[in-house]
Amino acid sequence: MPNLPEPGRILIISDAWHPQVNGVVRTLSMVAERLIAAGDVVSVIGPDRFRTLPCPTYPEIRLTIGGGRRLRRMIEEFSPDALHIATEGPLGLSAARCARSLGMVFTTAYHTRFPDYLAARLLVPRRMAYAWLRRFHHKGAGVMVATTGLATELAARGFDKTLLWSRGVDANLFHPSLATPLPYQRPIFLSVGRLAVEKNLPAFLDLALPGSKVIVGDGPARAALEQRYAGTHTHFLGTRQGAPLASLFASADVFVFPSRTDTFGLVVLEALAAGTPVAAYPVAGPRDVIGSADPAVGVLDEDLAAACRGALTINRNHCRAYAEHHSWESCARLFRHNLVAIGSARAASFH
Repeated sequence: MPNLPEPGRILIISDAWHPQVNGVVRTLSMVAERLIAAGDVVSVIGPDRFRTLPCPTYPEIRLTIGGGRRLRRMIEEFSPDALHIATEGPLGLSAARCARSLGMVFTTAYHTRFPDYLAARLLVPRRMAYAWLRRFHHKGAGVMVATTGLATELAARGFDKTLLWSRGVDANLFHPSLATPLPYQRPIFLSVGRLAVEKNLPAFLDLALPGSKVIVGDGPARAALEQRYAGTHTHFLGTRQGAPLASLFASADVFVFPSRTDTFGLVVLEALAAGTPVAAYPVAGPRDVIGSADPAVGVLDEDLAAACRGALTINRNHCRAYAEHHSWESCARLFRHNLVAIGSARAASFH
């Protein structure tokens, strides 16, 4: 494929964008900032530019309705050198149709295990969901994935043209020096993320652990979780961002990541950058991010309680040193390398 001009005009279209707070938004924001700093012209088109409706079962997420003609006009007016469609939602689907009608090649990304989410929320069979996702991603010139393990998993399900695109962490923001005393009984086991069924939080909150559990984040399951775990030394703090969030990461004794469905888990790197060891299940995501770290920076175990207790013994300096090797600058460079220049590439390259 032809190389992208330097500097280039890069257009990213995503159903996940501000004011949403999640890993996809954070990744795209960090990458866009680094690309702009390096000289590229970058625009992100998200649902905030269109009429939207709340997502069923998850009203905090807004779904774009209509807007196809307007989106096509936006794409034409920006005149990108490269187009990246980040998500498989309504806006991403509309963007793919517009790109094909304009003869533009594009890349996609697999950020979220939607088949697992749909199975958990709406009882949609995984086989049907994967078939739909294959059709979407095969229209692009390549699908970016966060880990080699995920690439292998998707290849077994019929996805081809996978492109490795790892993640980064802001090691200046997330830093051990931000640790402060917290008004909770120690040891403090921290979890950060959306409070939703797919995050598997009861697997953590049901554990008989010493000390306290601190939950940061918001989502559709928050009210039910707060009611269920009232009076159990579990503290729900709501959403935190920036320095207040970084301080919580640095102040905890162990970061617990109970999800079995995340494709990466940016919060794992953020915890490590703050010097906090990780406890998680030995599944794709945690296994790819920290499973091969030497010396160890976390404990992966099907017995999550054993992982939590084991993580208490890990040297926090090792966690920080490991995270320092994962920068957003390298993540942005890899993203740019994976892009396909529109200029001389033809729509015939689509399946």
